[in-house]
Amino acid sequence: MRHGSRFWVAMLDGRVVGIVAANGREDDNTVELRRMSVDSRYRGKGIAKALGRRVLEFAVRNNYAGVILGTTAVKLAAHKLYESLGFRRTGQSEDYRLPGMSRSPLERLFFQIRYSRYRLQLREE
Repeated sequence: MRHGSRFWVAMLDGRVVGIVAANGREDDNTVELRRMSVDSRYRGKGIAKALGRRVLEFAVRNNYAGVILGTTAVKLAAHKLYESLGFRRTGQSEDYRLPGMSRSPLERLFFQIRYSRYRLQLREE
Protein backbone atom coordinates (compact mmCIF):
# COMPACT_ATOMS: atom_id res chain seq x y z
CA MET A 1 0.00 0.00 0.00
CA ARG A 2 1.41 3.36 -1.02
CA HIS A 3 1.19 6.45 1.09
CA GLY A 4 2.60 8.98 -1.40
CA SER A 5 4.55 11.82 0.12
CA ARG A 6 5.47 13.04 3.57
CA PHE A 7 7.12 16.07 5.15
CA TRP A 8 8.87 16.00 8.52
CA VAL A 9 10.01 18.81 10.78
CA ALA A 10 12.68 18.47 13.47
CA MET A 11 11.88 20.53 16.58
CA LEU A 12 14.23 21.51 19.38
CA ASP A 13 13.21 23.70 22.30
CA GLY A 14 9.99 24.68 20.52
CA ARG A 15 11.65 25.82 17.30
CA VAL A 16 11.99 24.25 13.87
CA VAL A 17 15.62 23.25 13.34
CA GLY A 18 15.34 20.94 10.33
CA ILE A 19 13.08 19.70 7.54
CA VAL A 20 12.93 16.90 4.99
CA ALA A 21 10.41 15.63 2.45
CA ALA A 22 9.82 12.21 0.90
CA ASN A 23 8.10 12.00 -2.47
CA GLY A 24 6.92 8.55 -3.56
CA ARG A 25 7.44 7.88 -7.27
CA GLU A 26 5.29 5.19 -8.81
CA ASP A 27 7.10 5.17 -12.18
CA ASP A 28 10.27 3.57 -10.78
CA ASN A 29 9.02 2.49 -7.32
CA THR A 30 11.38 4.83 -5.46
CA VAL A 31 11.12 7.56 -2.87
CA GLU A 32 12.87 10.83 -3.61
CA LEU A 33 14.46 12.48 -0.58
CA ARG A 34 13.91 16.21 -1.07
CA ARG A 35 14.63 19.52 0.61
CA MET A 36 16.64 18.25 3.56
CA SER A 37 17.87 21.26 5.49
CA VAL A 38 19.11 21.90 9.02
CA ASP A 39 19.49 25.35 10.55
CA SER A 40 23.21 26.18 10.47
CA ARG A 41 23.21 26.82 14.24
CA TYR A 42 22.20 23.18 14.87
CA ARG A 43 24.37 21.31 12.38
CA GLY A 44 26.70 18.58 13.59
CA LYS A 45 24.22 17.30 16.17
CA GLY A 46 22.81 14.34 14.19
CA ILE A 47 19.59 16.09 13.14
CA ALA A 48 20.15 15.60 9.40
CA LYS A 49 21.02 11.94 9.93
CA ALA A 50 17.81 11.43 11.94
CA LEU A 51 15.76 13.13 9.21
CA GLY A 52 17.42 10.99 6.53
CA ARG A 53 16.69 7.83 8.51
CA ARG A 54 13.05 8.89 8.78
CA VAL A 55 12.82 8.94 4.98
CA LEU A 56 14.49 5.52 4.75
CA GLU A 57 12.05 4.09 7.31
CA PHE A 58 9.14 5.52 5.31
CA ALA A 59 10.48 3.87 2.14
CA VAL A 60 10.96 0.47 3.79
CA ARG A 61 7.57 0.59 5.55
CA ASN A 62 5.85 1.34 2.24
CA ASN A 63 7.73 -1.30 0.25
CA TYR A 64 9.63 0.98 -2.13
CA ALA A 65 12.63 -0.52 -3.95
CA GLY A 66 14.97 2.39 -3.35
CA VAL A 67 15.55 5.97 -2.29
CA ILE A 68 17.04 8.59 -4.60
CA LEU A 69 18.18 12.17 -4.20
CA GLY A 70 19.86 14.92 -6.11
CA THR A 71 21.91 17.69 -4.58
CA THR A 72 23.80 20.82 -5.52
CA ALA A 73 25.53 20.83 -2.13
CA VAL A 74 29.14 21.91 -2.36
CA LYS A 75 30.06 21.03 1.22
CA LEU A 76 31.76 17.69 1.64
CA ALA A 77 29.82 17.12 4.88
CA ALA A 78 26.55 16.79 2.96
CA HIS A 79 27.98 14.13 0.66
CA LYS A 80 29.51 12.27 3.61
CA LEU A 81 26.12 12.31 5.34
CA TYR A 82 24.38 10.67 2.36
CA GLU A 83 27.12 8.06 2.09
CA SER A 84 26.93 7.33 5.84
CA LEU A 85 23.22 6.59 5.37
CA GLY A 86 24.09 4.03 2.67
CA PHE A 87 23.61 6.10 -0.49
CA ARG A 88 25.98 5.68 -3.42
CA ARG A 89 26.68 8.37 -6.00
CA THR A 90 25.20 7.35 -9.34
CA GLY A 91 26.06 10.38 -11.45
CA GLN A 92 27.18 13.95 -11.60
CA SER A 93 26.62 16.88 -13.93
CA GLU A 94 28.98 19.84 -14.16
CA ASP A 95 26.54 22.01 -16.10
CA TYR A 96 23.33 21.86 -14.05
CA ARG A 97 20.85 24.67 -14.59
CA LEU A 98 18.75 25.91 -11.68
CA PRO A 99 15.05 26.48 -12.41
CA GLY A 100 14.58 29.93 -13.94
CA MET A 101 18.12 30.22 -15.27
CA SER A 102 18.82 30.86 -18.92
CA ARG A 103 21.69 29.31 -20.83
CA SER A 104 23.37 32.66 -21.50
CA PRO A 105 27.19 32.64 -21.63
CA LEU A 106 27.32 35.06 -18.69
CA GLU A 107 25.15 32.86 -16.45
CA ARG A 108 27.16 29.78 -17.44
CA LEU A 109 30.35 31.61 -16.50
CA PHE A 110 29.16 32.70 -13.05
CA PHE A 111 26.76 29.90 -12.15
CA GLN A 112 28.47 26.63 -12.93
CA ILE A 113 26.65 24.29 -10.62
CA ARG A 114 27.59 20.69 -9.92
CA TYR A 115 24.61 18.40 -9.45
CA SER A 116 25.14 14.96 -7.86
CA ARG A 117 22.68 12.09 -7.96
CA TYR A 118 22.56 9.39 -5.25
CA ARG A 119 20.65 6.14 -4.80
CA LEU A 120 20.15 3.68 -1.98
CA GLN A 121 18.81 0.33 -3.21
CA LEU A 122 16.50 -1.24 -0.62
CA ARG A 123 15.51 -4.35 -2.58
CA GLU A 124 15.59 -5.75 -6.09
CA GLU A 125 12.53 -5.35 -8.25
